[in-house]
Amino acid sequence: MPELTGVALVTGASTGIGRHLVEGLAARGMAVAGLARGEERLRAAMAEVADATGARTLAVTADVTDRASVEAAVGEVREQLGPVDLLVNNAGLIDEAEVPLWEADPDQWWDVVTSHLRGGFLLSRAVVPWMLLRNRGRVVNVASGMSTRANPDYSAYSVAKTGLMRLTESLATALEGSDVRAFDVAPGVVDTPMTRSMHMWQGFTDWTPPEQVVEIIAAIAAGELDPWSGRFMRAGKDDLDTLRAVNPEGTARQLRLRPYGDGDPLG
Repeated sequence: MPELTGVALVTGASTGIGRHLVEGLAARGMAVAGLARGEERLRAAMAEVADATGARTLAVTADVTDRASVEAAVGEVREQLGPVDLLVNNAGLIDEAEVPLWEADPDQWWDVVTSHLRGGFLLSRAVVPWMLLRNRGRVVNVASGMSTRANPDYSAYSVAKTGLMRLTESLATALEGSDVRAFDVAPGVVDTPMTRSMHMWQGFTDWTPPEQVVEIIAAIAAGELDPWSGRFMRAGKDDLDTLRAVNPEGTARQLRLRPYGDGDPLG
């Protein structure tokens, strides 16, 4: 297990994948700030991690879709722990009704999109300038298989995760020439309360071990996967040693149109 240093900020930290990431990064030596909306559960989770790992932790209550809340939270992390070296944008909602978009509640549908996209945007906007000042930092946006293909029952989640991939690529392109980089990491199908609530995973047993998600993100934090900046990786499918050895070129692992044939003018 590689030793890490610096400060990590993980959103959606009180449960599920975020909770696993907080503990895994803390166990590797990082000081970890966890951000979530529910103060009581978040504080309990961060205290448990501190007790288990001996690491410095900080519970920061904030709504990722609220600009003032995000900016205050990032300022608190900087004051209490120091500048953020690793930002993991993990927070986000899922379609509650699991129905085609014309049957979806418009407000809940838009809340799902906002939680991922506005959340990822606001956190990156608040953290990345400080990374650039130090010319050091990594941003991870938690992607999904639905980033690359639509699901009719989860249209909001599909739209949100696809948009987040575009945000990652835009950010990575803007950061070229610096030692600040951005990545998409899909966690696979981790056994969490969210995945358990989705009918598409009912009866599913081939769960992705959360430690595999932690390992990829820890490798990113260590600077081992820098050639993958702006690209998509998937825990549970991608072999970490292979990722370390491969230097992807062109538009590999990025969202692009596929030409319909040799005569496609957009090919």
